[in-house]
Amino acid sequence: MKAVVMAGGEGTRLRPMTSNLPKPLLPVGDRPVMEHVLHLLKSHGIDDVVVTVQFLATLIENHFGDGAELGVRLAYAHEDRPLGTAGSVKNAQELLDDDTFLVVSGDALTDIDLTQAIRFHREKGALVTVCLTRVPDPLEFGITVLDGEGRVERFLEKPTWGQVFTDTVNTGIYIMEPGVLEHVAGGEPVDWSGDVFPELLAGGYPVYGYVAEGYWEDIGSHDSYAAAQADLLDGKVRTGLSGFDLAPGIRVGEGAEVHPEAVLTAPVYIGPHSSVEAKAEVGPHTVVGRGSIVGARAVVERSTLHENVYVGPGALLTASVLGRYSAVMAGARLEPSVVVGDHSIVGRNAIVASGVRIYPSKTIDEAARVHSSVVWENRAQASLFGPRGVGGILNVDVTPELAVRLSAAYASTLPKGDTVVLGSDHSRGARALAQCVASSLQTGAVNVRDLRSTALPVLRQQSLLTASNGVYVRTAPGEPDSVEILFVDSAGADLSEAAQRSLDRVYARQDYRRAFPGEIGSRTHPAETVETYAEALAGMGGSAFPAAGLKVVVDAGHGAAARVLPALLGRLGVEALVVNTCIEDSRPTETAETRAEELTRLGELVVSSRAALGVRFDPVGERLTLVNDLGECVDGARSALIHLELAARWHGGGVVVLPVNMSRSAQEVAARHGATVRWTGTSWSALTGAAADPAVILAADGAGGFVVPGTGVPFDASAAFTDLVRCLAGVPESLSRIESGLPDNNVLCRQVATPWSAKGAVMRGVAESLGERVLDTTSDGVRIVEPDGSWALVQPDASRAVTRIWAEGATLDASRRLLDQWAVRVGAATV
Repeated sequence: MKAVVMAGGEGTRLRPMTSNLPKPLLPVGDRPVMEHVLHLLKSHGIDDVVVTVQFLATLIENHFGDGAELGVRLAYAHEDRPLGTAGSVKNAQELLDDDTFLVVSGDALTDIDLTQAIRFHREKGALVTVCLTRVPDPLEFGITVLDGEGRVERFLEKPTWGQVFTDTVNTGIYIMEPGVLEHVAGGEPVDWSGDVFPELLAGGYPVYGYVAEGYWEDIGSHDSYAAAQADLLDGKVRTGLSGFDLAPGIRVGEGAEVHPEAVLTAPVYIGPHSSVEAKAEVGPHTVVGRGSIVGARAVVERSTLHENVYVGPGALLTASVLGRYSAVMAGARLEPSVVVGDHSIVGRNAIVASGVRIYPSKTIDEAARVHSSVVWENRAQASLFGPRGVGGILNVDVTPELAVRLSAAYASTLPKGDTVVLGSDHSRGARALAQCVASSLQTGAVNVRDLRSTALPVLRQQSLLTASNGVYVRTAPGEPDSVEILFVDSAGADLSEAAQRSLDRVYARQDYRRAFPGEIGSRTHPAETVETYAEALAGMGGSAFPAAGLKVVVDAGHGAAARVLPALLGRLGVEALVVNTCIEDSRPTETAETRAEELTRLGELVVSSRAALGVRFDPVGERLTLVNDLGECVDGARSALIHLELAARWHGGGVVVLPVNMSRSAQEVAARHGATVRWTGTSWSALTGAAADPAVILAADGAGGFVVPGTGVPFDASAAFTDLVRCLAGVPESLSRIESGLPDNNVLCRQVATPWSAKGAVMRGVAESLGERVLDTTSDGVRIVEPDGSWALVQPDASRAVTRIWAEGATLDASRRLLDQWAVRVGAATV
């Protein structure tokens, strides 16, 4: 049998380690990770190997040659451009025999029993067998669902936490029959999990999954690289280390010199021809690469030194990685998670702060204090992007330097001469960062239409009207010390996840485009954008607005809505009392306490003025809070049902889009007027994507966010207000009367603290404890439907170490019992 070793990836997330070294050559222990893979293949009788190469291919070929030194025969299949996991194997087809073959990644450390996997494949008569394993955090891997016989039912590539319902993942190891390549197009990018396997499943071909025992670690990030080193030293993976045992857990390579006064703490590996000098302290979980020197009194712990590294006397390294031929001079200090690239020098007594990445061939001056990362600002995140853009504490996580580099990366993804619409909320921090963004975009040959301080929906509309991308800087909702940088596409929607990943990669590479002097972008300040926005809202539906005489109280929330309302209210013809129009940069967002106080005051004004309703805008004009004619604040879920009732009446039917965590009573409300409810995921992108259907009359998230078709702008509080008063004006009942006629909302929600490492096991445990219940995994999380129609939704949070549980029964008590039941199961799975 032949094997195909995939060795063409760039290893972007591992930079600067992989800036000038392909990921398969990264050392794990005493040898490159791909060498561990080749030893594994040979140990299972597979010595004829085809290696697919693309990025820095020459380095891989020069290192391994024809494989004779390792006792294997190597041939190489070259790619001019990345062809994907399946396209790479198709490209190597001429080098494969017309027989069963095995595919394995060249950058994963594993000791899986390949012989047993091959036996399983042949016993099942499979066309493809996918080797699977269980991992605590399945977010970065492809999920595979099997039936009771081991046959694959479904693949889900790179899931979100809301889609994780098992911890069994694809290792990227496949046993295949040659006929599978007939389903792979030649010369173009094709992936196994994303393209080929779904086609095979749809065609009924025998695709099986083998759940393998043993060790497996995909080396795709700095954390997983450190984990692989530690696991190898701990003996968790069956692979060898050259040299001899100086003491239990202390392995020393040939020609290494360890001074008698040096202190080595197991587990540790000292590579061949290395030197550890007097009173140096090395370990635990430290690998000292071939030819490296650890100077006297230096302390190196939980770190990896590649070959020919120098650590000077008295230096301190903690949980760091030093690339080839790099040097840390005497007295320097590297705090945890520092990565120093090849041929770089950290000067004497310099201090490099935790998480800093130093790219190859850089020099840190003597006694310098390096606090900002060269590439990665927030090491706690696998991706730069959070649920809504790039966010964090101002001048801690999100600094002017980050804003400049991020904007430069963004400009590099756009054509020269393109235009970006820029805006911010009214806070000083957001406005200052917006200035950084503008300058960086201009120097990247991008023109800027600067709306200055404006409502976010206004910026979205301008992006849509001008077919331009947009950037908006705002204070994070409810967090006065934090900011978010949001990216908007030319349709006015948030940047897609694929576009975010592309921007993340450019940012990580620091691959910025710089404009020549004649290419510097312009910066303009367009006029009458608010008037254009208000005119579009007033013209929704294409008919005269019927809300004249309706009395409302509007709370501008001390935010951007204060700039929009004067132009909008006059066009609507409503009788409005507007409060909190003073825009204060010291109040960029609202705390829960302040919001409650303002809503109480708003209710009092509604009652005293005998208004039909009151509304409160959030600071950037995205969300709306409703107060009825009795002065009572209406929660977000109830507001969505009220708006659904009114919109369905107005339109005489249609489709309403709601997230799966909302009450199923919405179906009853919709059915009264011939409308239907379309359920979708709880994410912003899922809701706005579903709302694009022309049949949709309204979309709501149950938290004050609405999408009103016809505006082209998602999550627009002014549009929601406009649509609400239009529908309410022709209704004889009061708002409170309409609300009283709605069915009860018995949905309850609870958060259960869940370590990141336990989230996959939690979702697997939930999915395996169904009994006679119906499992729904088609939208978001795992929704369990009881025989009586009550339901619970279990969903891991994408950005926090919690799992959210929603439950709805026939009564609040029934909902509470159901919530308690699943909270106990989730909590038990975290232990």
